[in-house]
Formats: sequence, structure tokens, C-alpha cells
Amino acid sequence: MHTRTLGQGLEVSAIGLGAMGMSQSYGPNPGTRDDMIAVLRSALDAGVTFFDTAEVYGPYVNEELVGEALEPVRDQVVIATKFGFRIEGGATGLDSRPEHIRAVADASLKRLRTDRIDLFYQHRVDPDVPIEDVAGTVGELVEAGKVRHFGLSEAGVDTIFRAHATYPVTALQSEYSLWTRDPEGRILAILSQFGIGLVPFSPLGKGFLTGTVNAPTSFTDGDVRTTIPRFDAANRAANEILVAHVRQLAEQRGATPGQIALAWLLAQQPWIVPIPGTRRTSRVVENAASTAVALSADDLADLDTLAARLGVHGDRYNESQMRLVGR
Repeated sequence: MHTRTLGQGLEVSAIGLGAMGMSQSYGPNPGTRDDMIAVLRSALDAGVTFFDTAEVYGPYVNEELVGEALEPVRDQVVIATKFGFRIEGGATGLDSRPEHIRAVADASLKRLRTDRIDLFYQHRVDPDVPIEDVAGTVGELVEAGKVRHFGLSEAGVDTIFRAHATYPVTALQSEYSLWTRDPEGRILAILSQFGIGLVPFSPLGKGFLTGTVNAPTSFTDGDVRTTIPRFDAANRAANEILVAHVRQLAEQRGATPGQIALAWLLAQQPWIVPIPGTRRTSRVVENAASTAVALSADDLADLDTLAARLGVHGDRYNESQMRLVGR
């Protein structure tokens, strides 16, 4: 797999792996811990070198999983994790106070079994802490050798501008896909202006863009999609026309719908690195192969306007989650 560069020097595989779903959000995991370790290690065999986790996933256990899986190959991979939540039996609020950031960094290093965090994101913008204080604190951690690069997640233009003026932002992580186009416009413009990479999470629409989720799909208890308006049965039924279009193109190109969705993202900018999540090695291999899917100029022009032409039904988050976005 070819590599891409985020910011001013963080080299990663063109496709990464989001580990969150191995520990939460998509119902009971059918695999064991050892199974998930095997999936994470198989990703490296497929060319994936960029792995994403966070202290709040679990909480804590996802970092522990990633740390155990990648410890034997630590020098061959790039590990990203996140700070910014107050965790008391689960995420109970935002907390990006400098002392909390420093404490999270030390705890994450232990769970990840490493001496440095390659990319340390603020998970959500904390309105009670100036972003300049956040950026400055991460800059101090970089100077101390505990962190290599600073990132933001779901931040708005003003926050990105102010953070980058204090300490260089290497990457912004935000939801971006064929059916979630929020970063287009001002966000992509400021990233291009400052040389900041974009790391799209949920690039496969939480499974919907793979064609494996439809209106009759029944979600298990604990599946985050039961809380998302876009995934109620009526909206799923209405959105199937979009997936049908992607599936048709995939058949013409000898690819899967998920590979088309990832190839489209890769074609948007050379500094975009999607991090699809999965619990299966077969999906890791499929996603990695999307880097070899060739889309014509006509294909891209068609996909670029797909969401606007066909419409996307339902918000990507519920109301409380949307309040944490774009600050």
C-alpha cells in the first residue's frame, strides 16, 4: 500500500484502521480478545500502518487491546489516540484542562505499552478551555517526547485556525464519506491552506455504504446506530437508493461498494487518510485493496454530486451529539 503524509511529516498508510468497534458501539463482539488482536496484526500484513483508538473507547480497554496487539511491531506502526473527556464510569463530560491532558497522556502511554503517542487528538472541543491552552499543552508533551503530533477532532474553522497558530495541527479527524459531506467547503479549504491532513472516520457510513445494512436490518442492544436518526428504518429505506447507485458502479469496476466509497475519498485529496473500522480480517483486506481501485474522471464527477442529487435522509448524530460538533 502507498503511504500519505499528514501535516508536516507524519507518514501513514493510505488506509488506516479504526479500532473503536472492537470494544464498543456495535453490539456484542462475536470475536474474542485474541481474535481482535489477530485482526489488528493482520492489518499490518495488508499494508496498514495507521491505527486509531481513544481512552474513552471502552473506556480504556480499546487502548489496552491496541497496545497489546501492536507492541511487538511498535516501530512499524503509527498509533493515534485521543483526550478530552471526563471519564467516571463512562464519558460524563468534556475536560481539556492542561493538567487533565497531561494525566491522560501518561495513562494512555501505559495502556498502549509505548513511550510515545504518534498523534494525540483533542477528541471534542471543550468550550471551557481556550484552544490555545490545549495546543500549548500538547506542544509541551511533544517537547517532552511523549507525543509526536497534535490533532483535533470534529473542530470548526475558528478552532482550527487558533489552535494551529499556537502549535501546528497535523490532522483533523472528522466524519466524511459519500453521504456525510460536512467538511466540504470551509473546513477542507483551511486544511489545504495550512497543510493539515484529514482523517475521515466512519468513511463507510457505519456500514451502510458497504451495502450490508438496509431497512430490514435489526440492530442488537448496544449498537450506536439505534441512537442515530439516519439509521431509523424509514431513513434507511430512503437512503438505499444512494447505496444502489454505488453498488452498480462497483459491479462495473469489479469492486465492492465499500471499496468505491473509500476510493472516492482517496481521490479527493492526497492528504486524506480514511480509517474504516472492522472486526474481521477479510474486511481489513478488502478495505486495503481500495487503494488499487481506479475511478475515472466521470466516475468521480458522478459520485461528487451523488448526495446532493439523491438526498441523504436523517442526521448523522442525535441532537446531544451534534452539540459537540464543529466548535
